[in-house]
Amino acid sequence: MIPREIIKKVRQIEIRTNREVTDVLGGQYHSVFKGRGMEFEEVREYMPGDEVRAIDWNVTARFGHPYIKKFKEERELTVMLVVDVSASGQFGSGQQSKNELAAELAAVLAFSAIRNNDQVGVILFTDRIEKYIAPEKGRRHVLRVVREILAFQPTGHGTDLELALDYLNRVQRRRAVTFVLSDFQDTGFEKKLRIAGKRHDVVALSLRDPREEELPAVGLVELRDAETGERALVDTFDRQVRASFAAQARSRLVALNDAIRAAGVDQIEIRTDTDYMRPLVKFFRMRERRA
Repeated sequence: MIPREIIKKVRQIEIRTNREVTDVLGGQYHSVFKGRGMEFEEVREYMPGDEVRAIDWNVTARFGHPYIKKFKEERELTVMLVVDVSASGQFGSGQQSKNELAAELAAVLAFSAIRNNDQVGVILFTDRIEKYIAPEKGRRHVLRVVREILAFQPTGHGTDLELALDYLNRVQRRRAVTFVLSDFQDTGFEKKLRIAGKRHDVVALSLRDPREEELPAVGLVELRDAETGERALVDTFDRQVRASFAAQARSRLVALNDAIRAAGVDQIEIRTDTDYMRPLVKFFRMRERRA
């Protein structure tokens, strides 16, 4: 049975993200993520202003006056959400954990997809494949996706992006718009990300929390790695300790950005302490200009 607080959270997310999709992203999603091509719709008589290159010369010869071929966009897409549900996603220094942020982002993207009659599928992963939900259409399916991300209790703790991307390439043969939602606390996934980027339109949504990048000066603090369980006692009053922590965080961030860039996929950096719509809108506008 689904806990009442999860149902309430899902409804809140639906209301909030539906508004964002309607007001901001709906049209941009359609223009950024194109269908697989154009398919023939009908032949009709030529009208002034029509493209001359569209004339169907066989039909024109048969009837003695010009006819053109009309095409329509073969719109339907498959959107895959590859969502990291590892233990590090439970962390959040503000009102929202990274897992909760991932659920809202997934909802925004999924509702944008079904608004455009696309289908949505999900892969939940840790250091193993936790759950696969095959692509489907419709509001009920999207609500199930959001509920699963919020309520799912994984058996694994770590992060294996290489495994998740390999699984994506095996189960999703047809080209898909693929959003990878993760804090990317892993290494060695670059080759699989590059392969996925060639097969699919991959966008990496990198989720971050400010306390993973900088320590506040609050005295002795015990830090625990959520994925490995390792613990360390840290004196945050020590400036050198704080500086070293920040330097290591910056180094990891630079390495991650380089790896994603080298794989040839797009990246959106999203933080738990800021409005996620700003980087999303910025990304969509960038993709529109590039298209």
